[in-house]
Amino acid sequence: MNIFKIWLRRNWSTVLLGIIFIVLLVSPDAKAWLMRQIISTGLLNSKIEKKTTEKPSNKSTAVSVQNFSVRNDKGKIINTSDLKGKVVFINFWASWCPPCRAEFPSIQKFYEQYKENEGLVFITVNLDEEVDAGKIYLEKEQFSVPFLVPNGNIPNEYFRGSLPTTVVLDKAGKIRMHHAGMADYSKDSFYEEINQLLNE
Repeated sequence: MNIFKIWLRRNWSTVLLGIIFIVLLVSPDAKAWLMRQIISTGLLNSKIEKKTTEKPSNKSTAVSVQNFSVRNDKGKIINTSDLKGKVVFINFWASWCPPCRAEFPSIQKFYEQYKENEGLVFITVNLDEEVDAGKIYLEKEQFSVPFLVPNGNIPNEYFRGSLPTTVVLDKAGKIRMHHAGMADYSKDSFYEEINQLLNE
């Protein structure tokens, strides 16, 4: 027993790091907290593509996409093709996904900031296999973003399998941002980019 105590005194930092590693390995909330600290640095932020003044015949990286539809828990269907004239923020997420959990507080802040703006539509698409898991997560965290699920297949232009994925469509329905991975959407710099899209 004395040998163990001596070893523990000499290696307390290794033991502490081991415990932290195990907690991060098994707890989605702990992983999300760590990832939230990483995205708060601003290193993983995405950028909205600037509008070009080129003629439509010239090559532009903004992509027109096919229709995509989602439905809410009351069965109401929303089609992206019906949202022309509005800026559309689309986020694909799942409750079991630590990077999704890490960025979700920033999405909630963004939603709170703009939910009264009729020119901006939020489509937060839950991809949990069990729909109730996503609802329970939102309720537990007291997030009020719209709870939506896909209504049919998701076109590849929007989602290629990586969670989280965020897409921003301009008023013409073109993709101006496609970001796979977590980011902080509560930064003033992102709000400025959204405001520019709203004013185009």
